[in-house]
Amino acid sequence: MMEFLYFPEDKTEYIPAVISLVIFSIGAAVTMYLIYKHSKKEERRMEEKYSIDSSSSPISNENHRPKQ
Repeated sequence: MMEFLYFPEDKTEYIPAVISLVIFSIGAAVTMYLIYKHSKKEERRMEEKYSIDSSSSPISNENHRPKQ
């Protein structure tokens, strides 16, 4: 019966796994960047379409500053 976890004696067998991990990590980072970029573009389009002032947004940092 084969062991449940397999740890190879020859550590060069890890190289393909590391390469694929790096490729998928870079792909995930690029995908997140593109989604963020598209989201910002969509937000600007909505602000223009509905004449929304982004400074009056409840998420804006200006609204969270203490008033002096």
